[in-house]
Amino acid sequence: MILVHRVTTEQDLLAALAIRHTVFVLGQSVPADLENDHHDRTDATHYLAQTEAGTPCGAARWRTTENGVKLERFAVLAEYRNQQVGAALLAAVLQDVQAAHPTAEIYLNAQVAAVRFYERHGFVKAGEAFWEAGIEHYKMTWQRPE
Repeated sequence: MILVHRVTTEQDLLAALAIRHTVFVLGQSVPADLENDHHDRTDATHYLAQTEAGTPCGAARWRTTENGVKLERFAVLAEYRNQQVGAALLAAVLQDVQAAHPTAEIYLNAQVAAVRFYERHGFVKAGEAFWEAGIEHYKMTWQRPE
């Protein structure tokens, strides 16, 4: 079972940032200065996924923008992929975002490899593919269940 909680301590924030560094900087060659930006310590709300034993295994964040609420930096360590970590993170983030911003557009920039995952969870592509940090992405918006 995967447990997800909103980050409230420096220790959990550092664990989340370490996961992102492993996945994005080491795993996908995203420049560290692009991956770790000023939003991390100013206006982003962070989440940490852990195993039942307490091992950190995934991270995500969201923040408000002029376009709505942007979900960002979803990262799952390789050894925990395909074990519902991403789904648990996304569910926790969406629950909190809906409670805090019930009418805002919720969107994200999905790497092409993750588009199907987000489609399974109610997101649809909005526009053409684009490149960000050397990786092809699509903007996707969340369609609230009716």
